Amino acid sequence: MAHIELKGITKTFGNHVALKDLNIEIADGEFFVLLGQTGAGKTTTLRLIAALEKPTAGQILIDGQDVADWGAAERDVALVLQQYSLYPRYTVRENLEFPLKPRIRRVEPAEIKERVDRVAKTLRIEHLLDRKTDRLSGGEMQRVSIGRAIVRKPRVFLMDEPLSALDAKLREALRTELKNLQMNLGATFLFVTHDQIEAMSMGDKIGVLNNGHLVQTGTPHEIYNKPVNTFVARAVGSPPMNLIDGTLEGGEAVATEGYRLPLGQGHGIATDGRPLTFGIRPEDLFLDSGAPGEARVHDVENHGVEKIVTLRTGNGELLQATVPARTELEIDESVRFSWNPEKVVLFDGNSGVSLRYAS
Repeated sequence: MAHIELKGITKTFGNHVALKDLNIEIADGEFFVLLGQTGAGKTTTLRLIAALEKPTAGQILIDGQDVADWGAAERDVALVLQQYSLYPRYTVRENLEFPLKPRIRRVEPAEIKERVDRVAKTLRIEHLLDRKTDRLSGGEMQRVSIGRAIVRKPRVFLMDEPLSALDAKLREALRTELKNLQMNLGATFLFVTHDQIEAMSMGDKIGVLNNGHLVQTGTPHEIYNKPVNTFVARAVGSPPMNLIDGTLEGGEAVATEGYRLPLGQGHGIATDGRPLTFGIRPEDLFLDSGAPGEARVHDVENHGVEKIVTLRTGNGELLQATVPARTELEIDESVRFSWNPEKVVLFDGNSGVSLRYAS
């Protein structure tokens, strides 16, 4: 497999800056997820590593070697796209065999059969081998597309939102399969997505992109619990983190709307009166008849095992809380709320940067 490093990568298209001074390191055998919205620069990053684009500035290193002048074949990477890119008149077997038959990488027929059969068994598409790909479902086609990448035994797997065209249940099943596959192969994966659930459930590491800038890199736990700024706080988590503007006063959080909430230890870095944004995850915001905050129930989403309650405070601020499914609530009902004071994240009110990371 391979270790990948991007150093100071900038990529421009005319006057548009797609990536700006991007630095990423992906360890050998790591499942790295690049998370960002449309236009953040995710696909451009993949295309640079795959040698489909050249950087305007910076270096791309694979196993410590600068690959600036290497073509796609020399880099030995496999690219799996959202569009399946299969040959519709070929059978599944013929599609899987195709990457093993170029002149520069000739593989003996016996080994081709062995590789194809092993990949088909791994992806559970053995029963489809003699079927034409234009007769497959979307999930089956994506499995074949992934199989075409695996059969080559590339150094790096690059995946550009390969699950986004699938229905929710199939997407969930393939998330698990892909992660298990990566662990079994011990392969280096770079997976790009706009779906934070995919990022959190699959990635060993997550890099959050925003308008061509890498905002934060870390484990799913770090990204979720220690966001570097309010952008990451809102980008990761479903529902996203609640952000409440206010100040500190006597060790308590005072919201701009006037209610006061307790704070735990370890927040001495902030001074009284400084404009702050208090971040709290919905699972750490709770309803209690004796709590200091007051709001009305704006909406209730029943998710089966839990309910997502949207609260509307006096000035129209909307907050979300995760409550047990048995909790009975009516729209516009008056409720009291508080939070777990040990779980509050403090952000600078002006810059949005977490005080944990502020210089």
